[in-house]
Amino acid sequence: MQYSVSHHKLKLILAAHGLKNGDAGGIDALFGGNDGYYWFGTLRDLCPEGKTLSWENQYAMVHAIQQHEDATAAEDEMKPQKPSAANIAALSKLLGDPL
Repeated sequence: MQYSVSHHKLKLILAAHGLKNGDAGGIDALFGGNDGYYWFGTLRDLCPEGKTLSWENQYAMVHAIQQHEDATAAEDEMKPQKPSAANIAALSKLLGDPL
């Protein structure tokens, strides 16, 4: 399965679930529970406005997200976070592209 993300796709995902950008609790739940809102924000930061990023498989998607997290954490001199299994499952479900 292929996966993709864009600002537009993230807006559509939220709208489909009746959520707005600032609904931290709802976004947390949608994106895998604990830290879901954090990973939603990471996706927005990862993807340039007006562009779509895509990956051939789940491994490549998770790797790209983690690379971005590692780089931004290093810039901020902080320890990078790692998405939980629940976060990865939710990201995969939400960002998967139907064939």
